[in-house]
Amino acid sequence: MIKNFILFSSVFFLIAQTSCKKQEVSPTIPAPQNNSLTGTVYSGWPEGFESGSKTAYAAADVTLSTGIWNLNNALIGTSASDIKTGSKSVRIQSTGMVTMQFNVTSGAASVTINHAKYGSDPTSTWGLWYSTDGGTNWTQSGGTVTTSTSTLTLQSFIIGVSGNIRFQIRKLSGGRLNIDDFTIDDNASSAPTQDDNLALGNPSGAIANVGQPNNYLMTKNQYVLAYNNSRGTCNWVSWHLSSAWKGAAARCDCFSGDNSLPTGFYKAVTSHYTNSGFDRGHMCPSDDRDLNDLDNEATFLMTNIIPQAPKNNQITWASLETYSRTLLSSDKELYIISGGYGIGGTGTNGTKNTINSGKITVPNRTWKVIVVLPVGSNDVSRVSTSTRVIAVDMPNNQTVNSQTWGYYRTSVDAIEAATGYNFLSNVPTNIQSVIEAQVDNGPTN
Repeated sequence: MIKNFILFSSVFFLIAQTSCKKQEVSPTIPAPQNNSLTGTVYSGWPEGFESGSKTAYAAADVTLSTGIWNLNNALIGTSASDIKTGSKSVRIQSTGMVTMQFNVTSGAASVTINHAKYGSDPTSTWGLWYSTDGGTNWTQSGGTVTTSTSTLTLQSFIIGVSGNIRFQIRKLSGGRLNIDDFTIDDNASSAPTQDDNLALGNPSGAIANVGQPNNYLMTKNQYVLAYNNSRGTCNWVSWHLSSAWKGAAARCDCFSGDNSLPTGFYKAVTSHYTNSGFDRGHMCPSDDRDLNDLDNEATFLMTNIIPQAPKNNQITWASLETYSRTLLSSDKELYIISGGYGIGGTGTNGTKNTINSGKITVPNRTWKVIVVLPVGSNDVSRVSTSTRVIAVDMPNNQTVNSQTWGYYRTSVDAIEAATGYNFLSNVPTNIQSVIEAQVDNGPTN
């Protein structure tokens, strides 16, 4: 349900429709060619673009080791400024596209792509789309990716689609972009997977645009967040949790500034919280991402942290985190969104509106929305009016009820009214209207 946009002090949260949500292809974007190849499967993954040759940006098909691809406003780059594995990579300019002209018939569990900016070009943004009907309609996977370095960086996309599928890379803005090592992992396993962290919708319509600094989308492999530069923290963090994310990696306790923030944005570091009276409160918890050291370290980036009252963070909030993970043993998977809103919380040093000389806003409330599903695929389509949805809204203070998180259960509608966000926006509205109005009454331990 779309709620009214609200004002916190003088900070606006911009709510807008965005290309980061799953959506149909725009009529202005040309459809791929050669759809007669539907059903053909090729070998040769990962696609390294080494076997093809295309020296002009004009749209044309190229035969590669995996099959025929269409490169529009894109070419096969071989220059010293092209960042690549081997001798070649794709170079995309303007709003170019790289499109598979064939289907993989066994579906896809995930896709990984190496990306870098071309030479000394400016930062660029791009995204991955997929089609299950031979290229007639396209759906975006995950959020918009920002490429800001001239070093190949691996970007992962959780797909989880069975049957025929093909992919398209769309460059959205900025300087020229290099793409290499396009890999599709098959969809043969029915075990729990690491699904799209933003599958159920983008609550604030955040986009990776520096012109929108208070609603700036940041996509990590481990979670997705909307950063608020005026508050110095995230607006919200969204992540998927299943047993596929769990392992035995140790908690790193390695809080660090997020170097992927755009130039000019405020970047919190761990010392900004020192002696403030507030904990460095994780949104996506460390224990939700312990499959490996890299995943765990990502949860300690300060963009995933808000100032939380110690009793809120260590007792009531922590008990909800622990309960959430117990559901995995019942063959469940979760979609979780959390954040804070308002101004002014109470920590061990009393009530404060901000810390670090006014650069970090202390929220008045902390909230979380949890959607509980049985393990499976095509998750959005499996959300129904009987799906369990847990929503909580807690005061960010030292007198928060220490007995049970269940005391603070509320409806999704109520959190939407308080924050101005639109949760579960990828779920059909008739289902949203039911599950967002209910207050969970399930078990709490």
